[in-house]
Amino acid sequence: MRRIAIDWKTYLNPPFHADGWKFVAIAGVVSLILWMLAFWLALLGFAFTAAVLFFFRNPKRFVPERAGLVVSPASGLVQAVEEVEPPADLALDPPGPRQRVSVFLSVFDCHVNRCPVGGTVTKVKHIPGKTLNATLDKASEENERNTVVIRMQDGRQLAFTQIAGQIARRIRCDIAEGQTVLTGDVMGLIRFGSKVDIYLPPGVAPLVAPGQTMVSGETVIADLTSAEPARTAQVR
Repeated sequence: MRRIAIDWKTYLNPPFHADGWKFVAIAGVVSLILWMLAFWLALLGFAFTAAVLFFFRNPKRFVPERAGLVVSPASGLVQAVEEVEPPADLALDPPGPRQRVSVFLSVFDCHVNRCPVGGTVTKVKHIPGKTLNATLDKASEENERNTVVIRMQDGRQLAFTQIAGQIARRIRCDIAEGQTVLTGDVMGLIRFGSKVDIYLPPGVAPLVAPGQTMVSGETVIADLTSAEPARTAQVR
């Protein structure tokens, strides 16, 4: 039998992404200044500090171990599942239409992104662009974004894109070309939400539906070894 210990730390003390410490420091200093001015102002400052801690949380994930599974790189809601022609800047091999799963991250979702599959990173490219509403289809090709292509052990490529939006205008990517990554590895974050697009290999059907809740590093969005058709879902 396999079990884990669950206590208050599981919910109240999640790991924290290093990118957030500078914001916590700023919020802490501001809170101390406000405390010297008035106690009620300090309460606002402490509330803001707690919000920063919440925004940059990086909870541990239980990543599926079976080979061939593609997990969501972001936490949020599936905005769209559709067959599209990938952006030319991805230069995927082979060319042609692929299934794209778009995950929208709100300001309340975990902002840390993870690798959807394991393999060798063959491309990391930051592309300047606009800051349109991330829910728009054209945001996938017109907004500022960071693209990552991973070549898996079977030779197939999977690509995903971190996309900036109107609120989230800072993308961080912590992996580099030539690096070997594992499924579920932390690879960066988008500060304060936005969107991540995942481009599955040709012929691979997505196993998620629009409106479904995603957990980064845990929720399976596709099975590379399965012939199961694309799934549909109903709200109940």
